[in-house]
Amino acid sequence: MSKRRTARNGGYLAASGGTNDDFNNTRQEAIPMHRLSLDSRRSLDSSAGHSSTFSIDTPLMTAVSDLDEVADSTRLDIPALPEQTTGGSRGNARTEPLNPLDNNFKKSRYPRNVVQNNRYNIFTFLPLVLFEQFKFFFNLYFLLVALSQFVPQLRIGYLFTYVGPLVFVLAVTMAKEWHDDHARRKRDNEANSQKYLRLTADGPRVVPSAKIRVGDLVLIEKNQRVPADMILLRTTESSGACFVRTDQLDGETDWKLRVAVAPTQKLADNADLFELHGSVYADAPHKDIYEFEGNLAVESGLSEGAVTVPLATENTMWANTTLASGSAVGYVVYTGRDTRAAMNTGSAKTKVGILDSEVNRLSKILFLVTLGLSLAMVALDGFKAVWYVTLFRFLILFSSIIPISLRVNLDMGKSFYSMMIERDAEIPGSVVRNSMIPEELGRIEYCLTDKTGTLTRNEMELKRVHMGVMAYTLETSDEVTRHLRTNLKELAEEADGADAAGEARRDTPLGTAHGRARRDMPQRVFDMVESLALCHNVTPAEESAIATEDNTHDAQTAAAVVQEMAYQASSPDEVAIVKWTEHVGVTLAGRSLTTMTLRLDAAATGGGTAPLLTYDILQVFPFTSESKRMGIIVRSRRTGEIVFIQKGADMVMGRIVQYSDWLDEECGNMARDGLRTLVVGRKRLSPQAYARFDAAFQRARVAVVGRAEAMQRAVAEHLEHDVELLGVTGVEDRLQDHVRTTLELLGNAGVRVWMLTGDKVETATCVAVSARLVRRGQLVHVMAGLRTAHEVQAALEALRTAGDCCLVVDGDTLGVALDFFGDEFVQAASALPAVVCCRCSPTQKAAVVRLLQRYTRRRVLAVGDGANDVSMIRAADVGVGLVGREGMQASLTADFSVLQFSYIARLLLWHGRNSYKRSAKLAQFVIHRGLIISIMQVVFSALFYFAPIALFQGMLLVGYTTVYTMAPVFSLVLDRDVSAEIAMLYPELYAELTKGRVLSFKTFSSWLLISIYQGGALMMIAVWLFDTEFIHVVSIAFTGLVLNELLMVALEIRTWHRWMFWSILGSLAIYVASIWVLPAYFDVTFILSAAFVWKSLVITAVSSVPLYIIKAIRRIYAPPAYAKLT
Repeated sequence: MSKRRTARNGGYLAASGGTNDDFNNTRQEAIPMHRLSLDSRRSLDSSAGHSSTFSIDTPLMTAVSDLDEVADSTRLDIPALPEQTTGGSRGNARTEPLNPLDNNFKKSRYPRNVVQNNRYNIFTFLPLVLFEQFKFFFNLYFLLVALSQFVPQLRIGYLFTYVGPLVFVLAVTMAKEWHDDHARRKRDNEANSQKYLRLTADGPRVVPSAKIRVGDLVLIEKNQRVPADMILLRTTESSGACFVRTDQLDGETDWKLRVAVAPTQKLADNADLFELHGSVYADAPHKDIYEFEGNLAVESGLSEGAVTVPLATENTMWANTTLASGSAVGYVVYTGRDTRAAMNTGSAKTKVGILDSEVNRLSKILFLVTLGLSLAMVALDGFKAVWYVTLFRFLILFSSIIPISLRVNLDMGKSFYSMMIERDAEIPGSVVRNSMIPEELGRIEYCLTDKTGTLTRNEMELKRVHMGVMAYTLETSDEVTRHLRTNLKELAEEADGADAAGEARRDTPLGTAHGRARRDMPQRVFDMVESLALCHNVTPAEESAIATEDNTHDAQTAAAVVQEMAYQASSPDEVAIVKWTEHVGVTLAGRSLTTMTLRLDAAATGGGTAPLLTYDILQVFPFTSESKRMGIIVRSRRTGEIVFIQKGADMVMGRIVQYSDWLDEECGNMARDGLRTLVVGRKRLSPQAYARFDAAFQRARVAVVGRAEAMQRAVAEHLEHDVELLGVTGVEDRLQDHVRTTLELLGNAGVRVWMLTGDKVETATCVAVSARLVRRGQLVHVMAGLRTAHEVQAALEALRTAGDCCLVVDGDTLGVALDFFGDEFVQAASALPAVVCCRCSPTQKAAVVRLLQRYTRRRVLAVGDGANDVSMIRAADVGVGLVGREGMQASLTADFSVLQFSYIARLLLWHGRNSYKRSAKLAQFVIHRGLIISIMQVVFSALFYFAPIALFQGMLLVGYTTVYTMAPVFSLVLDRDVSAEIAMLYPELYAELTKGRVLSFKTFSSWLLISIYQGGALMMIAVWLFDTEFIHVVSIAFTGLVLNELLMVALEIRTWHRWMFWSILGSLAIYVASIWVLPAYFDVTFILSAAFVWKSLVITAVSSVPLYIIKAIRRIYAPPAYAKLT
């Protein structure tokens, strides 16, 4: 199992040295590649999951002034390229010429660079659609019945009666499939036709995305989507760095740093790339977006000769990411289905609702009933003559037991439910993209949701700063600014006094309190704000007009440029902290590899100028999931003071900072409020102390064995003790509107919510607490950093005994659990009220969905808003996509598209309830309508010596299921048992739906008995009352049948709608009018007689009134749950 890199960015962006459209930088500075050696990486991967040691996976950040030095240093440590022929491939790995002029671009070698989400083409559309339809017994049965009518000996009635409905259903289905697939193809064509600049020896050429090939050099502009997986060769930044947005790949909206390959970045312009000759080696395509191994070998074209440099994730730009800064030239290594984005996107599947499956099972039972009745008729007749032909005729005669109108009514009902969802003013902007499964919304038991952009807005905000005796919020930030101004004013006066006395400025540094006997509150506030403004990996996106050269002295001041600073960072938490320091008056004005500049706006008053503080960056210790903290060593240019600043999780920092009686309590308070806590501390270092640390750290860096452990020991021994505690920060990831209420409603409705995110454990846990996914007093059980099957097995045993808790599991642990203990993991996790899966890849999200479906056999809903959620959405029974900051791909792929997460509650509790209950009632009523006429046919055939002769023929049979009863029966889609207010106020009503009792074998059996009773009563009483007028039996029986069905519709309605009333009256009027229009079937003179009228009423009363009485008794003594609320 592959391991994730713990520090994906590996460094910081250098201060912009200006951009040049032609890349005409003859000598440029590089950002060092921060990587572990192979031995160090292995040792890090094998470390325990909850290690409390400070794991440092990047060496000292050291500025390198010349790219030649980088190339020379890397050339010494890189192993030889795999022995492989240029232009060939070994398995799926590949080695391609670096220069496009050396590439023959064989078309058959690699997949085309196309996005392909459509399911059909011109050749496969008809076969696949027909297969999808006739794989269900329901449709296959009617196909066989329709085909049988082409055999003269088996034909009964009009051919159109059997063929017409089937053709209509198939035509509607194929039209919908064609429309949906055409929309998918249209979106694919838009993506494939996006224009890009391909670099050639004759100049750049505009080509569509689909024409890009492995080995091409492609120029990517700012805010342009990366069309294929590329190696970053050059950027417009002098440092060779750029930022990319990966929200459509991993769901994280924070920007990732990428670094150009050193030998190509230092070239004068893009045209020089065609002077190089060499090769690029890339490992086999795989799904892991955090891992990449390759080499770039330049054999000729460089002044220093042959160079081989390693390639890692830091040198890549994956497809579907977006370039966020500058312009870049990339070398294409993977296209089409070989890209990381495509490999992490599951293939689309045709989703079938559970109600359709249940109806399909009932149709099999109905077929057995039909077969049993047919055999009974033939057996009672004594198997005379060609009995098998008679058997087939009876099968066709009783085929209305499985009414094909059922499929028509259900599909029309689904379209109606979809229209109601889209027209609901309470959830505006909702779109139904799969109108075949709206009733699935009423059967959801598990909701798997993304975090970033789905539950949260990914808008971080520093809510609280606590410094022991004082706490500050956004509302009291003006107090912080006042303290800063007071401190700066006093220190400036002390510094002026020191200059007057001839003392060295160095002895009274700005920002220290050596001249005071005690540290008062203004000084404490300044120390905290200064530390927060320095300890981070943030870089200003725009450089203000200030001096940032190395020879700048911070005593100088510059005119402050009033502008809103934009920041780039790998974590939005740090951006929130830096924005807060800017808000209170300490602005991050500039940053390079080696320096950082702060502008003290708090000191400026009126039209005055803001002083600048410049610091040298000596060491940076990036945040990792293992260390749970980051640190930085800086030296003030003004004072020469060296300070080690560190911030991190309270459980780690509590052992490093000096003891404080308020730390644990305050961290607990912030955690309960859902805030992400960071403990901040600092330690002043003398030049001698820093020299001792630097010597030890340098020795650790060059260790061949145990390098990471040696670096950890150096930091722990020299820095991580006697650290002064400055304070605690609380950052809030702002939730979407009404998220807490929605999650509470879903929980009360019996829906278990799982949060699947690519974010780190600490962040996801805080959001779970903030969103009330973790209830107050509920334990949080963490399974993280477990990389062996033995560790995971032991953790699962502990989980089984943990009781009621929220499980938090990281991606590595989840991967091992899915590989070795899938069923055991789901068995333990599915019983918990909430589960949080962190650092999940898109593939893992889909795997969790499928495993949950397979083990629990329950309906799973997946909610997401980014391209990284597409696999999960496609795998789930119902996929909901949010239209958000991460683009439209999830929304376009999903079955339902909504604008915010809070709409999920109404979508399930109201629309899901109505869609499921209405479809279930509609299905059972249509089955009843077919059963009752078939029972009448059975009685009629038995009375007429078991002859396979139709009781109702021609227009009577067609009219019964269409103009006479279709409108009243279909009006049941307007029925509702409770109001929307009641459904949302009592979400517990939804839990009853998930049990599947609305459409079950019990309800089916009751409708079967009702049909037998009514069909038998109608036919037997008609024969008994009209024994002297037997020629009118058909008219009498059919009239009673129509009246009975209209009364049954009225009996089933719980909430009357005007269209229900008019549909019943209208159908009755149509039937009465048709008596005069169809004289071949009705004797008008007889029908107008009094005897016909009263006897028809008696037949109808006998078949219907008993059911009204039974229903009234049940409402009194055994009312349903919803009846108690209305």
